[in-house]
Amino acid sequence: MSAEPDTSVSATAAGVHPLRPISFGNPEVTVERRADGTIYLRPKVKLADYPVRIMDRLHHWAKAEPNRVFMAERSAGGGWRQITYAQLLETTRRIASALIARGLSAERPIVILSGNSVDHALIAFGALYGGIPFCPVSPAYSLVSRDYGKLNFLIKLLTPGLVFVDDADKFADALVANVPAGVEIAASRGAVPRRDVSRLADLLAAPEDPRLDAVHEAIGPDTIAKFLLTSGSTGNPKAVINTQRMICANQVMLRETLAFLKDEPPVIVDWLPWNHTFGGNHNIGLTLYNGGSMYLDEGKPMPGGIEETVRNLREISPTVYFNVPKGYESLLPYLRDDAGLRAKFFDRLHAMFFSGAALSPFVWNSLDALAVQEKGYRVPMLTGLGATETSPFFMSVRPDTSRSGHVGLPVSGNDAKLLPNNGKLEVRAKGPNVTPGYWRQPELTAKAFDEEGFYKFGDALKPADPNNFDAGFDFDGRIAEDFKLASGTWVSVGPLRARFVGTCAPLVRDVVIAGLNRDEISAIVILDLDGCRLINPELTANDIAVAAADPKVRAAFRERFARFFGSATGSSNRITRAILLDTPLSIDRGEVTDKGSINQRAVLEHRSGLIETLYAPVPPASVITLA
Repeated sequence: MSAEPDTSVSATAAGVHPLRPISFGNPEVTVERRADGTIYLRPKVKLADYPVRIMDRLHHWAKAEPNRVFMAERSAGGGWRQITYAQLLETTRRIASALIARGLSAERPIVILSGNSVDHALIAFGALYGGIPFCPVSPAYSLVSRDYGKLNFLIKLLTPGLVFVDDADKFADALVANVPAGVEIAASRGAVPRRDVSRLADLLAAPEDPRLDAVHEAIGPDTIAKFLLTSGSTGNPKAVINTQRMICANQVMLRETLAFLKDEPPVIVDWLPWNHTFGGNHNIGLTLYNGGSMYLDEGKPMPGGIEETVRNLREISPTVYFNVPKGYESLLPYLRDDAGLRAKFFDRLHAMFFSGAALSPFVWNSLDALAVQEKGYRVPMLTGLGATETSPFFMSVRPDTSRSGHVGLPVSGNDAKLLPNNGKLEVRAKGPNVTPGYWRQPELTAKAFDEEGFYKFGDALKPADPNNFDAGFDFDGRIAEDFKLASGTWVSVGPLRARFVGTCAPLVRDVVIAGLNRDEISAIVILDLDGCRLINPELTANDIAVAAADPKVRAAFRERFARFFGSATGSSNRITRAILLDTPLSIDRGEVTDKGSINQRAVLEHRSGLIETLYAPVPPASVITLA
């Protein structure tokens, strides 16, 4: 398939068509400037009241819409296994009773190793109802990792009282190697050699504990709801404490900003992993809070995975669609070539939303063109700025000003603090959605907050209009990624990466920028194998080494690289050498997450030999040079 949309409305012409009008709470702020250059942004609209417990919304919807589908997943026969709000409340109370009987707590929480599923949701909701913290863990820590380093670390950090997996057979090796003998293992199915395994069916059959209502009512705003893992520069997980206050406040922030959620209960087709805050807090929370329906998508934005997403979208029309940029890029050719899919996808779509990386203008404009072809209007594309530590919603764009690289303004309930830092504005956050810290890691907690209690993102922003802060802010890179050349010139890595990837589309998924204390900037290029196969359809699928060595791919990349080189205005944004990475990034070494986010610092640390190759006086043929 070609990635170029062949539509009756060109991507350029699509921009003249109107946006679909949607209800939206546009952020506005007051601005306070201090003599030291610090700027405070405070939303003008006060945050609305939010519930004490997120499960209060389950009670609400189980009463108001008992027969509405809350969640559905594909069954073995190809249909949908569905659970309604009334069924969810009943099963949640039963599982909560079984978990309470086990004496689980923050000191002995639940760890969930498997991916998104209805059974995963039942365990998570039972834990939430019983006031027992749980931690969803990336399946890659068990199934992709070769040394179980991260899994072993987090098991020791959290000291779980129960570990749950969907399929014990699939996770057996990881469970045997990492779960201590005294810790209970529970599963939907399967077995673990030399270990007893409790059955989810037995938890569901548990009688209701007479203490259940009292335990549930005792849950307060500061009760820990879950731990979400995030990695630092070393790659070791940090367990971000997520309280009931954080989750409930953030859902009201979302509902008041994305006000179209009030107009129609959201219907979501979603694959984003629940071990990440975007999928696990933002999307599943948004569905529950607004009485929506979530259809679990087992697809992934990659060859062999996107087809399942397409299958689901042929059946279910979303009202709002969430994805990462790579997901939209992978979906584009199918939307172009399949009229039925295109009609179903755009039928009742209020908005699209992306996170995790910048969305290329090519992909954005192509989606606009397809929407115009189908509906006669563009569908708003939304994004913002957030982190695991902010639950995640912190800043939001407006539909009319949204563009790639723009993150908008802090939403109601969040104060933003901007500090001058090497010519940039470093952003920090304070609000009821901000974490109190990292579990059992007080030294990391202390480093994460400043003297006024603001969480330090480590990101930089710049005003879209220096004379009008209500125009919002653009992302200006990660402070820790920026560096100086030998000349003393600062290199702003974030914007440079975004421009490079955009210019080299569709061949490049990401790039690692090198050059600390060097005379020039160089790049380690992570290829997009889907894009490479558009250049050479004969390439072997999923073979990064073959793609990196392919003459057609290298020629196409050189042409784009030369175009980027020619647009440079100085040493701070001129990349002179590049190498196409021919080995996979390592999740064990913290170079990449299971969602595909790349840790620049970890790659530079672990690929020091490659850096030396890039800067060799006479570089080998693998290095593409332009200067």
